[in-house]
Amino acid sequence: MTVGLTYDLRADWLAAGYSELETAEFDGEETVAAIDAALLAEGCVTERIGSYRELIASLSAGRRWDLVFNFCEGMYGLGRESLVPALLDAWRIPYTFSDPAVLGVSLHKALAKRIVRDAGVPTPAFAIVECADDARRVDLRYPLFAKPLAEGTGKGITPRSRINGAAELRAVCAELLEAHRQPVIVEEYLPGREFTTGIIGTGPEAEAVGTMEVILLDSAEAHAYTYVNKEQCDDRVRYELARGTDAEGCARVALGAWRALGGRDAGRVDIRMDADGNPSFMEVNPLAGLHPRHSDLPIICTMVGIPFQQLIGRILASARKRAGV
Repeated sequence: MTVGLTYDLRADWLAAGYSELETAEFDGEETVAAIDAALLAEGCVTERIGSYRELIASLSAGRRWDLVFNFCEGMYGLGRESLVPALLDAWRIPYTFSDPAVLGVSLHKALAKRIVRDAGVPTPAFAIVECADDARRVDLRYPLFAKPLAEGTGKGITPRSRINGAAELRAVCAELLEAHRQPVIVEEYLPGREFTTGIIGTGPEAEAVGTMEVILLDSAEAHAYTYVNKEQCDDRVRYELARGTDAEGCARVALGAWRALGGRDAGRVDIRMDADGNPSFMEVNPLAGLHPRHSDLPIICTMVGIPFQQLIGRILASARKRAGV
């Protein structure tokens, strides 16, 4: 079976003049090489395609693959993660992970929360701030938490994201609107512990393989798993495998959200506890990072005895079964 790989190589985008922050979600050569090697070990013949630009050129030149292992994040707009899957759908080429609609809805954190909430999965009350005046009309209980509507890797999240009053809310929202050129999602802040749950599979076959708690050390920025804390996780964060009722509650919320949104093959769901220790959905990552040692999904899998090779094999098997490849 011939498998193409679509991805955004961070070094390429940096060389083109983009910043470290703009390219924070993109992958290094180590990640691409690890996935390539794992697919080869599964008996695949691989071809590195690259980003959406290389994909368009390859499709136009008549290149085809039995399946594409897609972990391309994209650069622009709310549909950036959807572009590669949409192109592959147009050429009727099967691929790993979620379809364009699921990726677009999941990237838009408010749309994702509405779907999850309608499915009966708990999530904090929220509001969307699209302009500075909207911040004056937010009617939620303080403290609040503000972040960009459609970013990952903690971009836009700092210690100032936890907000205690109206003047502070207006100031933080104005800063985020200016810096990220997109709406801000504001939600009621949950003071409890933070977790992330790894999912493998699709629909009724989806499985919560494990949950890890994200514990901020004394050296970490306060209140949240911020961009800086993620980038410097070796010095600022400790990860522990959740067990017992914590793991069960997180798995229940994560699977409820994953199935409601239509996630496929593998991903990750972020969860936070309220003051009484009840888990709530925060956001979903249906295109989770796959660095073998530093990304959360592989870390969770390693904790529960699923080596990286097996993780990639299970993702591939899920996609092949769905597509009938």
